[in-house]
Amino acid sequence: MIKVAITGNIGSGKSTACKVFETLGVPVFYADSEAKKLYQNRQVQEKVKEAFGDDVFDSSNQLIRSKLADIVFHDEAALQTINAIIHPRLMEQYTKWLENYRNHPYTLHEAAVIYENGLNWYFDKIINVSAPEALRILRIEKRDGLSKEAIYERMNKQWSDKRKNALSDFIIYSDNQQFMIPQVLKIHRALIQQK
Repeated sequence: MIKVAITGNIGSGKSTACKVFETLGVPVFYADSEAKKLYQNRQVQEKVKEAFGDDVFDSSNQLIRSKLADIVFHDEAALQTINAIIHPRLMEQYTKWLENYRNHPYTLHEAAVIYENGLNWYFDKIINVSAPEALRILRIEKRDGLSKEAIYERMNKQWSDKRKNALSDFIIYSDNQQFMIPQVLKIHRALIQQK
């Protein structure tokens, strides 16, 4: 089974691409969703509180995502700290998840920061979903209601499309100019043939 990472910057259209792959029967591990679940884990909560204080959780012990985001997107050391808490556990979960799909030709691991977190070595192939910055900003504003300042803070923590495209095995252009489905089908056929 080929381990494929699908990455792309915030607002690039990764999730849309993943939905197309899923219609083809490809299992997708959604790293961001799984990471959110980890904040329910008592050991993770203790480590996050140790690093960032009790007030990043509410009275019912639910993470206040906006509060943690404000901290980590303004402080590189804080971002590294939260990644050090979450990423090893996340990759452990992914490894367990893979066991269920050993008979599939390939699986996808969806995450925005594969290269930034040095995880590219873990995968056999990498797909980057690429979209122009102006279009990504529009999508994020519509989807998340973030200010331009908050969007740029997140974007500045990610590598450029140019850099990611140069390192990736496949590129999906999510630019409202090219249809996504034919691009996904072409990659799907290529990966099936490699198995």
